[in-house]
Amino acid sequence: MKNWVTPFNPAEIRDRIHEYDLMASEPDFWNDQERSQKIMVEQGALKNKLAEYEHVVSSYDDACTFLEMAMEEDDETIDEELVQAMEEFKASYHAYRLQALLNGEFDSKNAIVTLHAGAGGTEACDWTSMLYRMYSRWCDQQGYKVEVLSYEEGDEAGIKSVTFQVNGLNAFGYLQSEKGIHRLVRISPFDSSGRRHTSFASCDVMPEIDSSVQVDINPEDLRIDVYRSSGAGGQKVNKTSSAIRITHLPTGIVVQCQNERSQYQNKDKAMEMLRAKLYLVEREKMQEKLSGIRGEVKENAWGSQIRSYVFCPYTMVKDLRTNEETSDVNGVMDGDLMPFMNAYLIWKSGFGTNSVND
Repeated sequence: MKNWVTPFNPAEIRDRIHEYDLMASEPDFWNDQERSQKIMVEQGALKNKLAEYEHVVSSYDDACTFLEMAMEEDDETIDEELVQAMEEFKASYHAYRLQALLNGEFDSKNAIVTLHAGAGGTEACDWTSMLYRMYSRWCDQQGYKVEVLSYEEGDEAGIKSVTFQVNGLNAFGYLQSEKGIHRLVRISPFDSSGRRHTSFASCDVMPEIDSSVQVDINPEDLRIDVYRSSGAGGQKVNKTSSAIRITHLPTGIVVQCQNERSQYQNKDKAMEMLRAKLYLVEREKMQEKLSGIRGEVKENAWGSQIRSYVFCPYTMVKDLRTNEETSDVNGVMDGDLMPFMNAYLIWKSGFGTNSVND
């Protein structure tokens, strides 16, 4: 295997897991809930990483064993078992290689996703609701839990904007691939003439960060508005005047939360989201400065999309960064997003292909 596929020393991982076991056995371990929870999550992630590595090694050893047997014996049954063992190794190797790419600072964290309707009016609001359903289906398939933080209905149909948190290991690592403008081409159900329409929606993704990440925020730079919550048919969203919208005046960043039971809880959650957003903005600025690349703000309209979803005159979903595409539009809208997410991870890493033979 190539060295980049195993970006850690298995022996060191086992030692760290053992250290966490010793810490968890201490009498006062659970006195600090935040610290103990963080340690347990880290230990769980390390155990998963080690188990995936050991599975690859085991499948490789099995394939080598059957290869040796096939070379020594003229037995068609062994040849069939060899082919099966090789396929198992290829599958486990490919899956592990993709997991190994989830090594960013926040890749293992929960994700906070915000969808906004762009150019297209009612069409765009309906498209936003379709994207929200698509991501909800994907989360169900991956075993992730979804918590709606804010929800604003469209004037006539669909969703004007929605923010939701996805809870689960590597949620941000996978969903970071979805950040950008998503373009839809279809025959409009709202057009009595049956004409083809193009709609846009933006997707913003940030990790849920804990208090260990320090971000200085001047209270004088904030405008805090309280408003009445709204939601789809009363689903999981309060209808009291406890919703919070915070605007960071120097950057224009706006975050909002309406899901918690009190105004104070909504404010705390909104501030957490603002800290995460400001941290990512500063980190991106630093990366752009170091690499000499000037970032550009994408408009939620023509020429800015990262992915196109075409329903008519043909069917195709294509990611414009990775060139990953499929004609199974319905499958994608039902949450089949892993091929696009995996292709993004490989594209981002710079390896440029997802073939296990590379």
